[in-house]
Amino acid sequence: MSEVRYTEDHAWVLIDDDGVATIGISDYAQEQLGDIVYVQLPDVGRDIIQGEEAVMIESVKTTGEVKCPIGGRVIEINETLSDSPERVNESPLEDGWLFKLEPTDESEAEDLIDADDYDDLIGSLL
Repeated sequence: MSEVRYTEDHAWVLIDDDGVATIGISDYAQEQLGDIVYVQLPDVGRDIIQGEEAVMIESVKTTGEVKCPIGGRVIEINETLSDSPERVNESPLEDGWLFKLEPTDESEAEDLIDADDYDDLIGSLL
């Protein structure tokens, strides 16, 4: 699976060819949050189930939680966010990714929204 999938809560997941899932928030989500000032990431080695709170993001406007789109074990976090949380604002789908995990069940991603349906969802919110 090489396409980005989204949750209705505006998290995204991309599973690479090696089966590693990268997790982040959508461009829409970072716009709604405003300027991000702090990101609390999960610990490497933590097991997270689908839908569980995994990340806390603080912005100048509010504090928000990111629920994990699929379950698995955290294998890497984006350590650059501790010094540069604004990367989530600048590049939410690339440099602003949050963490990577080894999925428990890759098929959980199949139940998420594809990019076209996500665009429709965002359009209905505007």
